[in-house]
Amino acid sequence: MLPDGYDVRTGEISLPPAPMWSPELRRGLARLLTFALLCALGLVVGAPAQAATNLVRNASMETSAKGFPQCWKRTGQGKQNFSYAVTPTARTGKAALKITIGAFTSGSRGAVMDCAPTVTEGRQYDLSVWYTSTSAATAMTLYRHDAKAGWQYWTDLATLPATKQFKQKTVRTPPVPAGTDQITFGVNLYGAGTLVTDDYKMVDATIVAPKQACKRCAAGQWRVMPYQSSVRAIHAAVLRNGKVLLVAGSGNDPNAFKAGTFKTAVYDPANGSFTDVPTPVDLFCAGHVALADGKILVMGGTKDYAAADGSVGYKGLADSYLFDPATNKYTRTNDMSAGHWYPSATVLGNGDVISLGGLGADSTGTTVTEYFDASEGRWLAQNEAVQTWEWWGLYPAMVLMQDGRLFYTGSHTFGSGLPGAGARLYDYPNGKWTDVPGLQNKDYRDQSMSVLLPPAQAQKVFTVGGGNGDVGATAGRLTDVIDLKAANPRYTAGPLLPLGKLANGQTQAANTGKMYVSLVLLPDGTVFETGGGLHNRADPVFEASIYNPATNKFAPVAADPVPRTYHSSAFLLPDGRVMAVGDNPGNGSFDTRISIYTPPYLLSGTRPAITSLASNQWGYGTTQRITVDRAVARASLIRPAAVTHSSDPNQRFVELPMTVNGNTIDLNMTNNPNIAPPGWYMLFVHGANGVPSVAKWVKVG
Repeated sequence: MLPDGYDVRTGEISLPPAPMWSPELRRGLARLLTFALLCALGLVVGAPAQAATNLVRNASMETSAKGFPQCWKRTGQGKQNFSYAVTPTARTGKAALKITIGAFTSGSRGAVMDCAPTVTEGRQYDLSVWYTSTSAATAMTLYRHDAKAGWQYWTDLATLPATKQFKQKTVRTPPVPAGTDQITFGVNLYGAGTLVTDDYKMVDATIVAPKQACKRCAAGQWRVMPYQSSVRAIHAAVLRNGKVLLVAGSGNDPNAFKAGTFKTAVYDPANGSFTDVPTPVDLFCAGHVALADGKILVMGGTKDYAAADGSVGYKGLADSYLFDPATNKYTRTNDMSAGHWYPSATVLGNGDVISLGGLGADSTGTTVTEYFDASEGRWLAQNEAVQTWEWWGLYPAMVLMQDGRLFYTGSHTFGSGLPGAGARLYDYPNGKWTDVPGLQNKDYRDQSMSVLLPPAQAQKVFTVGGGNGDVGATAGRLTDVIDLKAANPRYTAGPLLPLGKLANGQTQAANTGKMYVSLVLLPDGTVFETGGGLHNRADPVFEASIYNPATNKFAPVAADPVPRTYHSSAFLLPDGRVMAVGDNPGNGSFDTRISIYTPPYLLSGTRPAITSLASNQWGYGTTQRITVDRAVARASLIRPAAVTHSSDPNQRFVELPMTVNGNTIDLNMTNNPNIAPPGWYMLFVHGANGVPSVAKWVKVG
């Protein structure tokens, strides 16, 4: 009902005269009330509403030249028999684009906008297409133009199911990265079949929300918990129930080793409790990784400590165990083929695990490649696994690539003069590897850390810091970035680590950096960097920063007040905070305090909530529906941490392109298991203000 005084001719409210109101004041108040009323009623003030501008030229394919739609171009590669045609079987008008693939061996065929629209950094766009397809091997693919690097693949937005009738698919892009000035998209056919597309659309769909500005927001804040860890947290894994597995084994305590006192605890961040777990052997310096079912596979550990005179080094166990979060118990698997102290552990796209490197039962470097078959629940025998007989070092960081190969980043623990350029591409099925150039100061990256940068679809790895514990060298500030999608990947220099404070309050020297550094992927697509020290098990550096992959820059933030050097870790909790544990200096002591960091985004406004999930079981290439309590700008999956010794090569942030209908969001899951290996992930959404939700757990695969 319209109020008294509303004039339908002028669209204004007339206010009654009052002795203290001037005519100008009355008119101003009237206009203000009119605006408020029409907003509340959902009416439009002024000119009629205009539909969002479609940025696609020749969107309906009606204009052709030389038999192909204007402003469009063919794309594709690989081996197949294919054809393009303009067909009158259109959704609207008299033309649509038809792509047919007959005999198929490899590759894809598609078409993208040739008249690519200009876009604005940080904004998001809704991309839509109407299509029919006889094949489910069809994907909406997005490309971006970098002002410096030119055109490059950005991401697959969605897998499109087969349909006989025209069906529309709309997907919202992630925020446009810095340096991108144009984008283009289209539909690719990856197998035999026929694809028809019509009526493309691209509109600006950016949700603008003000961000709160305050000093404490920019730096975030730390809290040292009023209790301490019940075990020496050498290893940490975030479990699918939100609790944290903390593994000590003997905890680098020779007396505990001699006594057979091996410890594990499960920590609950919700209430600060610790649950002791019987620990069968010394899992100190083992490898560990989460399997698809959420159990933690732990391999290797300490068979014996090094001799005091240095005549014999540490010796590795061949033992292997599964930790089950449902029962808080270890169960034994079969043994590996050899002993491994400081082994790697990388989960593959099929859910299996490769483990490399470490020291064997005789304290020499282990050259045996170990392969865990998850479907059979066992380690393959030595002759069943593909062997290179190459020693990969201690805790070699092996990152799974989108094509199924592994990238050895050059991050490791201890060791000087390792062969080659310091980084490698490793093709396990063929037992081959090739050097990758460009890693700076390769023999001084001991206990550096590497992560696959957000999003995983970008296939860029970031390697940070490091030193050399063998010779006692001072740690460096170097960082390196590599694009694994490049035809010939090579590292390029990244920004120097920010300088921090030493224990005496002085700023560290400009030519020094950190080893024992921790990197944590955050739900807003940035990387939190914290902890570390100048020298082997000595001289902590109090510094933390947030690295933005879009700008390739660090922003210093508040530093953990607790020193975090050797045997320290930091990792993301499901509520979006970061937990840090551990510090084991050269005097043999161990700091059991726990620090919790609240990032700036949690101090910057109201956080959205995921109110429902249609399912928590997510298949590859599927669309998954969720509901939220307010508008969101981005969604992602983050694989929970399994970290030790500055090493967590399985950490990854998977972008989820969105189809938005109010508070109902369809999330489009990648169809490539090498991008998101099977397992439990934390699902985050965040608002336009950058504030993330509390995570929901979903199982992928």
